[in-house]
Amino acid sequence: MLKLAALPREARDTLFLLGVIALIVLPQTPNLPWWCSALAAIVLAWRGTLAVQGRALPSRWWIAALLAVAIAATFATHRTVLGRDAGVTLVMILLALKTLELRARRDAFVVFFLGFFAMLTNFFYSQSLVTALAMLLALLGLLTALVNAHMPVGRPPLAQAARTAAWMTLLGAPIMLALFLLFPRLSPLWGTPNDEVTGRTGLSNSMQVGNIAKLALDDGIAARIKFEGKPPAQRDMYFRGPVLSKFDGREWTAAPMLTREVFPTPLRVQGEPVRYQVTLEPSNRPWLLTLDVAPQPPVVEGYGVFGTSDLQWLVNRPVGDLLRFQAESFTRFRSGPTRRTAELNRYVALPPGSNPRTVALAREMRRDPELAGADTPALVQSVLRRLRTGGYSYTLEPGVYGDDTADEFWFDRKAGFCEHIASSFVVLMRALNIPARIVTGYQGGEINGVDEYWVLRHSDAHAWAEVWEPGSGWVRVDPTGAISPDRVGLFRRLAPQPGLFAGAIGAMSPTLAQDLRAAWEALNNSWNQWVLNYTQSRQMDLLKRLGFESPSLQDLATVLFELLAVVSLAGAAWTLWERTQHDPWLRLLKQARNRVRRAGIDVAEATPPRQMARQLAERFGPAAQPAHEWLLALEAQRYAALPGLGVADLRRQFRRLPWPVPK
Repeated sequence: MLKLAALPREARDTLFLLGVIALIVLPQTPNLPWWCSALAAIVLAWRGTLAVQGRALPSRWWIAALLAVAIAATFATHRTVLGRDAGVTLVMILLALKTLELRARRDAFVVFFLGFFAMLTNFFYSQSLVTALAMLLALLGLLTALVNAHMPVGRPPLAQAARTAAWMTLLGAPIMLALFLLFPRLSPLWGTPNDEVTGRTGLSNSMQVGNIAKLALDDGIAARIKFEGKPPAQRDMYFRGPVLSKFDGREWTAAPMLTREVFPTPLRVQGEPVRYQVTLEPSNRPWLLTLDVAPQPPVVEGYGVFGTSDLQWLVNRPVGDLLRFQAESFTRFRSGPTRRTAELNRYVALPPGSNPRTVALAREMRRDPELAGADTPALVQSVLRRLRTGGYSYTLEPGVYGDDTADEFWFDRKAGFCEHIASSFVVLMRALNIPARIVTGYQGGEINGVDEYWVLRHSDAHAWAEVWEPGSGWVRVDPTGAISPDRVGLFRRLAPQPGLFAGAIGAMSPTLAQDLRAAWEALNNSWNQWVLNYTQSRQMDLLKRLGFESPSLQDLATVLFELLAVVSLAGAAWTLWERTQHDPWLRLLKQARNRVRRAGIDVAEATPPRQMARQLAERFGPAAQPAHEWLLALEAQRYAALPGLGVADLRRQFRRLPWPVPK
């Protein structure tokens, strides 16, 4: 710290600016190519070393060479130099390279404003509360550096510049709030998550069985649900996603969109509806997660909503940003035709020659005297009984399966997670000539005791089955519950291993880590609900509360301009008031100088009080004695640092002072 304080001001200011730039670049490292982060770190470290050692900056040829390498590497990585990812990569490299040209204040200002733009690029990939807090810190850092650059004299402390920057931010907060509330809502510049096939829990539009030896639980949040009134039981919380009906032996996929009928399919519901609001995290998928089953389309602002015959609701484009919608569901229902039709034949189709032992098991069941002539419910219960009593287990580490995954599950491994269980169950149902399909989605969830929102995590992703029964239609069957009732009924989840920090907290207090996570997630949810989900409809609701009966965008613009006019007038009034408060001693000196000029003495703007007192005494003699003494007292109050009259006392004396007048 002492060594840093001993550095020249230029070096100290440069190191501070480099630290702010590092704060801007650091959150982007997961989104940048590895070489970009490495090159930026090397350049910033190089520039910091030059500042500390007081050495000359590199020549422009070095900078041009590094820039050429960066452009070539960007093109090799992204196959373009345009677009979001390539553009952000170049901006970060340019920001780092520009620090090698910090020779004058003009160069510093270029770095400042390039830093402001680079700071905004963080929101291309994430608009989370953590990102917002990090960028607020970066904003204060850039403003501090900018204020410090406008203090050219001496070595002003950074704390002083930071206080000024914080005050500027505070003054701008009302205008920022007004623009946020009333500026017309535009679609945010979200990044879309990568769709890589990894061994982690979550939803996909297909399901490959047996390729993953170990499934890692992703504890990230998929959606938040706010129920109106009493929520349904956890065992009834099935949130419907893609329905998979086509099987090629290893992979289940959804039926092509052209073969799906228009929703709603024949649907019969029972009981009272459940009304709720869903806040869906970005998924880059077009499906909506609704509680099974939602007869009417959810209310989604800005999207076209349509349904399919398998009871799934979708929107007309992938969900690339946080999405909130209202829905109404019934947890007790039947769907589809009540009589066997030709359309159901595709739900009994199996690839020729696949899973021969499972097909043989189906034939044995049909020949079993106890099941001879059994209907579909009896056959389903027989299979579920086999799962409960046959030594099958639910695990996240089943190992890699071969080609005939159902055969391996039923006869060899007898272990798997929900996709193995649901797939093997549906294959056996189809071998029994019972129409069956796989439904993927989320099951359960947990309530956050802080804000009373139900949270669906990617670790709650689940796969279950639907079988067709004559007279009833499609009926949900969850075979995983037969093997592991805790997974569905009692709602005890397999949990991911905690991190080092969370594990240490959990060791000290078993509930502290859970309480801290609930509080943090509630805070994030508030950010999502009140900031990221502040839509145009909520703007219109705000205008209605302000008295507008049928608000429009024109009304929104009118209110915004009126509010900005009021704020501007208030700012102008404050500026005038602040001028009257700015350095009252100098203002009093100016008034005294004007009185001396009225007495016929020509004094310059830089004439000190003592010289004006001497000029008055030389011209007016004893008549100028009161003014002479007052001017000396004014000078002493400023420079002598002695106890005496204050500026307010001198101002009162000035008003009563008998100033000499020219004869």
